[in-house]
Amino acid sequence: MSFNWNLVFDSWPLLIEAAGVTVKITALSVGIGFLIGMIISLLSLSRLWIIRMLAKVYVDVLRGTPLLVQIFLIYFILPLLIGHRIDPYFAAVTACGLNSGAYVSEIFRAGIQAIDNGQMEAGRSLGLSWGQTMRYIIMPQAFKQIIPPLGNEFIAMLKDSSLVSVIGFEELTRRGQLIIAKTYGSLEIWLTVAFIYLVMTLSISQLVAYLERKYKTK
Repeated sequence: MSFNWNLVFDSWPLLIEAAGVTVKITALSVGIGFLIGMIISLLSLSRLWIIRMLAKVYVDVLRGTPLLVQIFLIYFILPLLIGHRIDPYFAAVTACGLNSGAYVSEIFRAGIQAIDNGQMEAGRSLGLSWGQTMRYIIMPQAFKQIIPPLGNEFIAMLKDSSLVSVIGFEELTRRGQLIIAKTYGSLEIWLTVAFIYLVMTLSISQLVAYLERKYKTK
């Protein structure tokens, strides 16, 4: 069995273009997840049990069900409820963003709880409100703590984004499938796709390691 290098070279520009789409949807998803996660983490620390329970339900449901099922629910079931079709791009970003938010919320919660309680007491003693203390004292310190796990979440979502190919969204995995359907070069294309994913994940790992060293808590 020979390896067709010409197929790899011919397909390379198309796969690189699709890799850019994969990075874009990953960045959007984790960005949405970052905002959701930050809010949910604060709600999970609320003094009101009903708010804590709602936050816990969100996290447990999104973490306890497969991302693939969540994609199906948004792309196939939600249109039945609202009465019109949903764009695959919107469905992909929404499902991945909501899923990422559940994981990021736990990352944030762990980072906040890692900060000594005396920091909050010190801020309140200076006349700051709970929100001001959280914003100006707790969160900046917590952010340094969450850089590594947040980087791991980005890498995980980068790989999990391949699941959106099942609804026809043309990211890297889907583009590889389409090329294989035309050329029958499964070996060459899948190895190339795997190589591109590997380069992206290793690059992100190096960036996270750099940020961790730069903002390392003394």
